[in-house]
This record gives sequence, structure tokens and C-alpha cells, in this order.
Amino acid sequence: MENENYGTLVKNLRIQNNLTQNQVAEALGVTPGYISNVENNRTAMSLRILTYYARLVGCSLDSLVGELEPEYAETALDRELYQAILSLDMEAKEKLLKTIEIWKK
Repeated sequence: MENENYGTLVKNLRIQNNLTQNQVAEALGVTPGYISNVENNRTAMSLRILTYYARLVGCSLDSLVGELEPEYAETALDRELYQAILSLDMEAKEKLLKTIEIWKK
């Protein structure tokens, strides 16, 4: 993400969620001055604060920091698929495997 757009994005998300700088600061455990500095591109949020901010405004972390590297995105998708498969019962896993075998043809 380009640095000059970062603060604007953070501010716009705050406003879209009808939050004041004071409310955001309180929710994140920081000062309102810190939020102002972020919105004016004088400082950047730490990864921990970014994660909390993303949850607060209802967006994904990658939408705040920019696109994921293609290699990471594939790994994340593989992990997500694996977790979804683990939650299936044996019958559903067998059906999924048959479906995948059909797609491969």
C-alpha cells in the first residue's frame, strides 16, 4: 500500500463505522493523538494494533495493508482448505475426494 493512502484509508474506515478518534483510541488501548497521527501519516500502526483495528471496523487485515504476496495467498488458501476439510465427517470427505477426482479429469 502506498504510504500516503494509509492514513486516509484508516480515517475513512473509522468514519464509515461512525466512530470518533476517541472511540477508536479507547477500543485499541491507545491515545486519540496516536489515532490522529496514523490518520495524518505521521506514524504507522503496529501489526497488533492493525489486527485489532481491522476487527473493530469489520475488514480484513490484508485490505488494510495491501494485497498479499501470491506465494503467501496460496499458502493461506491451502491452510484454509485443510482446516475446512478437517471439520468434515468421513462421508463428506469421501464425497469431496470423488468430486476433486472428477475435476482433475
